[in-house]
Amino acid sequence: MNGLSFFKDARVLVTGHTGFKGSWLSLWLTRLGAQVSGVSFGVPSEPSHFMAAGLAGKVHDYRLDIRDGAALKTLVEKIQPEFVFHLAAQALVRRSYADPVDTWQTNALGTINLLEAMRGLENPCVAVLITSDKCYDNVEWVWGYRETDALGGPDPYSASKGAAELAIRSYVRSFFSADGVVRIGVGRAGNVIGGGDWAEDRIVPDCMRAWSRGETVPLRNPLATRPWQHVLEPLSGYLNLAMALQEGASLHGQAFNFGPPAQQDHSVGELVLAMSNHWDQVRYEDVSAQYGGPYESGLLKLNCDKALHHLHWRAVWDFDVTVRETALWYRRYYEQPAQSIADFSSAQIEAYVDAARAQGLAWAR
Repeated sequence: MNGLSFFKDARVLVTGHTGFKGSWLSLWLTRLGAQVSGVSFGVPSEPSHFMAAGLAGKVHDYRLDIRDGAALKTLVEKIQPEFVFHLAAQALVRRSYADPVDTWQTNALGTINLLEAMRGLENPCVAVLITSDKCYDNVEWVWGYRETDALGGPDPYSASKGAAELAIRSYVRSFFSADGVVRIGVGRAGNVIGGGDWAEDRIVPDCMRAWSRGETVPLRNPLATRPWQHVLEPLSGYLNLAMALQEGASLHGQAFNFGPPAQQDHSVGELVLAMSNHWDQVRYEDVSAQYGGPYESGLLKLNCDKALHHLHWRAVWDFDVTVRETALWYRRYYEQPAQSIADFSSAQIEAYVDAARAQGLAWAR
């Protein structure tokens, strides 16, 4: 691979560019010299990394609902992207119980609408479509899920992501041949943390909101174990997958897990304790005995050997660095709220790339 200079001057479409992961990816791509167009229905939270980093002035900012297939097709035809990163989604498990129809329409139908829009492209295009580690039929075994394991999920969010994967598979086999102009890959990532996430019902945003106001954080499920990773980890995986697809069709239509090594699986309680080491006056409370909410999985692990073998990708930051960089970002935001966060986020991207380069990863050249 030619390193990240690969994206200089490329026309890139990011769906969900105002969201947590989408805003970090959009910032990274602009720093690489890409011509980034973003499409989102709106800014999903207040505050948001998108607004704090001033991204509206750095990308072509389009607002439409990906459930509107005709409007999305018109936009894709206008942009004629060379790369597409599809991150637009209803991404919250608990919200999917409250509004399952919206979740299914956004995650399954929205993905189908994008696939339909790309059918009309005449120029070569690489599309990396992001689903979730929760697309697997999670039976909470101790082994990491591989890309060939069964899809499914008990909650509307997980099931909708499994359905999106089935739609992608169908379109690849029916409409996007390996020798065609559009090449497609699928990314599945574990639990992502990092600065700029203010989504509801996520443990790090819950802690940051509460601790910045001197309040107590309720822990609904402190024993739940997740493969925590910094937001930049899967994003580097998506970029790697895009580069590999651009260079050849051998991985066309394939899915890849992006997550940390097995020893980086930690419980919610362990994560909160680690975060507290970087914050003043923290308070949290185990409310699991009183919690009567909907089902949430207790154990979920990914096997990322395929990404290591085919993409030479692996996670760069260990758990301690991941937690530290996340906490430092929020401290910077809350202690100096009047200043743009763009330079601080950019510095974290550079630090991440430097660490990858020091570890000899080819993509970081």
